[in-house]
Amino acid sequence: MAPKHQVSCLAADPSDRRLVYAGTRDGVLRSEDCGLSWQRSGMEGHIVKSLAVSPHDSNVIYAGTKPALLFVSNDRGKSWTELEGFRRIPNRWWWFSPAEPPDMRAYVIAIAPSPGDPNVILAGIEFGAVVRSEDGGQSWSGHRTGALRDCHSLKFHADDGDWAYEAGGSGGGASFSRDGGRTFHKAKSGLAKNYGIVCAADPEKSETWYVCVGSSPFNAFGKNPQVYLYRSAGAAGWHPIGWQSHPLPVAPTALTTVPGAPGHLYAGLYNGDVWHTADLGDSWEKLPFSFEGVWFSLLVI
Repeated sequence: MAPKHQVSCLAADPSDRRLVYAGTRDGVLRSEDCGLSWQRSGMEGHIVKSLAVSPHDSNVIYAGTKPALLFVSNDRGKSWTELEGFRRIPNRWWWFSPAEPPDMRAYVIAIAPSPGDPNVILAGIEFGAVVRSEDGGQSWSGHRTGALRDCHSLKFHADDGDWAYEAGGSGGGASFSRDGGRTFHKAKSGLAKNYGIVCAADPEKSETWYVCVGSSPFNAFGKNPQVYLYRSAGAAGWHPIGWQSHPLPVAPTALTTVPGAPGHLYAGLYNGDVWHTADLGDSWEKLPFSFEGVWFSLLVI
C-alpha cells in the first residue's frame, strides 16, 4: 500500500534495489518490496527533503531536512543522529528559500556521497550553498568555488568520484566538478536559458551528462514552460535533445540514469509522464503509464 504522506524525496539501496526510502513532512518511510508496502523508519517530526544511501555501506543513510540540518543513520534507518557540524557551516545565517513561502526557511535539497571516498559528501541547499565534507559529515566547508548557490540538483557520477554535477537557479543553470567537488566550473555556454532544474550523468561516460533548463521558476512549470533539455559530451558542448522540438511543452522535473545501463536516461515530467531513451537522447519513447506528477525524485528499480 502506498504511503499516505506528502513525499518529497526518494532513495534506493544500491546493493538491494528492493529497499527504498521516502522522505516526508513527518520523517522517513521504508519499503522492502519496491514500494508496494511501507513502514516508518524514524525521523518523526522532521520535514525530510533529501535522502541518500552510502554507495560503500548500505547501512549508512543520510537525511537532509527543513530547516537545513543533516542527519545520519548507521543501521538502515532504525536510529538517527544529527551531524551537528552542519550547523557550523560558514555564513549559513543568510540561507533562505523563496521557493517555500511564507517562512522561506532554507533546506537541504540534495545529498551526494562520493562513490570513490566513503568520507566525502556533498550537500546542496536551495538558495544557500554547495558544501563538502571530508570526514563523513562531521565537519563541512563553506560554499564551493564555482558551484551554484541556488542548488536544485546535485549528483556524483555513479562510479567516478572525481566528477560531480549540479543544476541550479543561479550562475547560468549548470556547473560541474572534476576534482571530487572541491571546485566547480560553470557550464552555461550554449544553454538557451539559465535556470537549471535538474541534472543527471551517464553511468559509463562521466563526461556525458544532462541538464534541463528554463527561463525562471515562474514559468518553468506553467502553461508555457519554455524549458530545454541538453546533453553535454565533454568538449562537444551542449546538444539539445528531447522527444519534441524545443522548447518542450512540459518541464522534465526528474532525470534518472541506471548503473550498468549506459546510454539510458529516464525523464519524469511535471505532469507525471515518463519518457525513456536508450541512445543518449537521440530517440525517445513515452512509457505506458503516468503518475499524478513528478517532483525532483524518480527511481528506476
